[in-house]
Amino acid sequence: MSMDTTQRSKRRTSALPQMQVARVTLPEEIYRRLKTMILDGGLMPGELVTIQGLAGAFGVSAMPVREALQRLTAEGALRVISGRSVGIPELESDRLTDLTKVRVEIESLAASWATPLIGPEEIAKLETLVETMTKAVEDGDTRAYVRGNHDFHFTIYAASGSATLLSLIEGLWLQVSPYFHLLHGVRGAGNYDNANHEHKLILKAIRAGDAEACAAHLRGDIESATAGLLKLLP
Repeated sequence: MSMDTTQRSKRRTSALPQMQVARVTLPEEIYRRLKTMILDGGLMPGELVTIQGLAGAFGVSAMPVREALQRLTAEGALRVISGRSVGIPELESDRLTDLTKVRVEIESLAASWATPLIGPEEIAKLETLVETMTKAVEDGDTRAYVRGNHDFHFTIYAASGSATLLSLIEGLWLQVSPYFHLLHGVRGAGNYDNANHEHKLILKAIRAGDAEACAAHLRGDIESATAGLLKLLP
């Protein structure tokens, strides 16, 4: 039996909630909803979604779902697994290393731009998200941690004021964020406790208005997560 066949046999169908959408711009709206689902941890590695299942969840025909999935597949966020089923692509070390090199440059730049622009409301939100992730670690709630991690980072990136940077970062996260689920229980670099410690240091730098320190801790967070993921690969 090939490795691909073994991996497919371990996959399970994801449980999908009802997600009604407006019928005005269906393909774009479904694409946006699916992208958000991937970014904030709603779809994990090893889970499958089908065109029929998504069409039922959204209350639409198969055609707009198919169009949205084609876009996400072209962007490297999803991969056809078998027949009409798609899922998160298998993690490959070369691809992860390449994504990390680009992420540390672009995301640390966004963080340094954001630091002097972040106000009290954003700081309060970041503090709440750190607490949310702390509780998620204590509860062993992987999805809650991944969602909180996404919101923490993108609250910072959105404050950079650059729609171009934000779009680039979203494209990178579409390809890497689902794997953050795998870091639950990893020992040493890359685990959730370690990552949340970096989040606290990022927040401390933002409060102090220290853009350089914020960017440095952001780089440390990304590199630590990559180190943890690389441990999981053969």
